Amino acid sequence: MTWSILARDDDGRFGVAIASRFFAVGALCVHTQRAVGALSTQALMNPLYGPQGMQWLAEGVMPQDVVARLTSADAGRAQRQVHVLGAQGDAAAYTGADCIGWCGHLAGAGFSVAGNMLAGASVLEATADAYRSAAGRPLAERLLAAMAAGEAQGGDKRGKQSAALRIHAGEDYPALDVRVDDHAEPIQELHRLYRKSLERFQPFVACLAGRLDAVGLTDRVAIEAAVSRFQAAQAAPGRLAQ
Repeated sequence: MTWSILARDDDGRFGVAIASRFFAVGALCVHTQRAVGALSTQALMNPLYGPQGMQWLAEGVMPQDVVARLTSADAGRAQRQVHVLGAQGDAAAYTGADCIGWCGHLAGAGFSVAGNMLAGASVLEATADAYRSAAGRPLAERLLAAMAAGEAQGGDKRGKQSAALRIHAGEDYPALDVRVDDHAEPIQELHRLYRKSLERFQPFVACLAGRLDAVGLTDRVAIEAAVSRFQAAQAAPGRLAQ
């Protein structure tokens, strides 16, 4: 009932984008952790896969072994779909035999796409092709372009309802975590919210306390100056969003 893309960029950021004809798909399916990886649990999803999978990745277990451990211990695995991308190497995925068609998964360099109850294999192929074609753009924008391309091929064959986008960079909290829980055009709305985040949210988050600065910026004048610099960079030709 869902398709998603997991991605890792050259700077070690992880991103996930997901959409479904189901309420609040971003609530329990998507899991990320700084310098560890990304995971999405789908179909008749098992929300326990996320915390356990992230723990194993953090311990150095390879993605293919994480997937094998999760599914082998789960009596409901035939109804599950899961894919995992770690900090290095290839992604791994599992699509249970009883997942509703069209269902499947594919992977490329630094990314993985998986889905079930889709209009056809072209949904995943278009998602992957668009992600590759958007190389050089900010990670969030590559993911959004990928999901829009998958939707243009039919997406979830039941229709549209929810979508989510998460970017996890160098902090223990996400750099961006946006959800559209119930909307007639969730991927379009996700695009709008992403653009809105560029106005103040993303530069403000960059000023917060973090691993290398336990206080962050507390001078409001300095914060406003940082926001203004970010906005100017966004308006400049050839800009790169955060």
